[in-house]
Amino acid sequence: MITVGASEFKAKCLGLISDVETKRETVVVTRHGREVAMLVPMKLAENVDPLDRYRFPGVEVVGDIESPIYTDEEWEGFFEASVAQLNDPS
Repeated sequence: MITVGASEFKAKCLGLISDVETKRETVVVTRHGREVAMLVPMKLAENVDPLDRYRFPGVEVVGDIESPIYTDEEWEGFFEASVAQLNDPS
């Protein structure tokens, strides 16, 4: 895998595309040190999951990560307690 900055990619774009095609190498483009794009050979593109870079080995999501943590009643209780604290002059 080749990693290049955005300005270098701009200057060497056609050469890098040629390398991807002939050498079957992946090119990662960075901007200010952050990975922002990936250039992969077409035959490999089907097998590349763009989120793989952000997954951590051994980490597993357990349980429901979409549902609210608190019920509506609990939120209402928190709100009422907060209002009571704000209105308490002491």
